[in-house]
Amino acid sequence: MAVETLKALSVEKGDMDRRQRTLLACGVIVAIFLVVQLGALAVVEPFKAQGYQEVEDTSDPTNSVAYIGAILVATVLMLAAIKYDFDRVLRGFVVFSGAYVAFYVFRVVFPAAVVSVGGTGVPLLAIGLAAMLGAALWFYPEWYVIDLAGIVMGIGAAGIFGINFGILPALVLLVVLAVYDAISVYGTEHMLTLASGVMEMRVPIVLVIPLTLSYSFLDAENPVEDTDTVDAEGSPVANGGDPADSDGTTTAETDDAVAAGATEEADDGDGAAEGTDDGERDALFIGLGDAVIPAVLVASAGFFVRDVPSLVLAGVSIPLPAGTAMVGTTLGLLVLLWMVLKGRAHAGLPLLNGGAIGGYLVGALAAGIPLLEALGLAGFF
Repeated sequence: MAVETLKALSVEKGDMDRRQRTLLACGVIVAIFLVVQLGALAVVEPFKAQGYQEVEDTSDPTNSVAYIGAILVATVLMLAAIKYDFDRVLRGFVVFSGAYVAFYVFRVVFPAAVVSVGGTGVPLLAIGLAAMLGAALWFYPEWYVIDLAGIVMGIGAAGIFGINFGILPALVLLVVLAVYDAISVYGTEHMLTLASGVMEMRVPIVLVIPLTLSYSFLDAENPVEDTDTVDAEGSPVANGGDPADSDGTTTAETDDAVAAGATEEADDGDGAAEGTDDGERDALFIGLGDAVIPAVLVASAGFFVRDVPSLVLAGVSIPLPAGTAMVGTTLGLLVLLWMVLKGRAHAGLPLLNGGAIGGYLVGALAAGIPLLEALGLAGFF
């Protein structure tokens, strides 16, 4: 009886430890989202000063339509690259894109580090840091390199879209991508091949939050096979309750951006994929797009919404609608994490984008902005 009691206490203590580490990892995910949003708000004005605003009519909603079309074309090209074994070309393109976006960020973070070459100012420090980040991604894509690159890329991407997409185009972008995400997760599974191929490339399309100090993203021989399910961006997601296939391999589901637990695949004959030796997750993953897309609205509100009450957080001035959009995104993220950790794969953007839009509208109306103006529709009536 004493032995059984000790075993029960040991199991209970192990469960509590795993829950604590999982909660800590969820807290890190929330912190990363906030860093991306605050970073995007901090760079919008410098980006504008550097001439990164290239759209003439930032209130034109067709800007979003064009971008969504580009996403679909890029998806087709990436699927073709994976199918015809152009993985290295695709990986090189993603790494180069990450370094290029990072250069934009480093250029405004270190504006004084410019060297005159032939009478032209050359931001050598920004170029060097971006090159180092790209080299680290190519030669040593460990989880902390992936996360650092993802955060910098997220700040840059959200900031650039934020100053080029006015409120209406930003809202259109968030709504359409939320619907697309839901369809790709709960309807079609056309992203499965893309998910598997991209995940194996170890590029900053996902954020990786380990649950153990010994975890290594590089040591996972096959990040896809070592997970219960994968999402549309290649991110492992929590087991959605689907049984394993008849050959013992784990059924994969698509999901455009949800947090998840990576586990070691095992065929124990009962149709369920087991975790590591003690059944625990190794890491949580969440798609980088989940952090970037709602942050576009935050950055857009911070840049375009003027003459409203604001607050200062971490040295960044935040207009009220942008601040409440951040709150809404965070609430949506917490709900998403809670749902996924219960063992069901879910689309991320409907909750995240919905929270961002709802939070933005609450803040805009509280600031005294009429609804049509808050929606960016006043100019059409």
